[in-house]
Amino acid sequence: MLSRKKARDTVYKLIYEYLFLKETNNKSLEIVTGVDMAQKDYEYICSAYLGVIDHYDELTAYIEKYSDKFALNRIYRPDLAALILAVYEMKYMPDIPMSVSISEAVELVKIYSTEKSHQYVNGILSSVYKELNQNANH
Repeated sequence: MLSRKKARDTVYKLIYEYLFLKETNNKSLEIVTGVDMAQKDYEYICSAYLGVIDHYDELTAYIEKYSDKFALNRIYRPDLAALILAVYEMKYMPDIPMSVSISEAVELVKIYSTEKSHQYVNGILSSVYKELNQNANH
């Protein structure tokens, strides 16, 4: 059985792969969802991965807006994958508290990225959080 944390880690890796391929990899999706997992984990993986791809331009626009004038191609790929996943969850998965999406993204980059990445990721996601909350309250 997978946990949400493991399912999120799986989607993170699929998004990371997508950043290089620029296309959906159904084979990878089949491989990672071919293990024994709860239905809700399977649904999360599929909806988050395919949702990220469907909304890629919109999600990356949020990131670029708050990335201190860094072009997307200059953002370290492990950081970008975590940012994209978190922004997708924050915008399209209301059952996941935004604070959880942020802290999980920070945890992912602590595992897979550089020593300073977690501060960068947290800063961008905090700005996105403020914008999404502001839009929700208007």
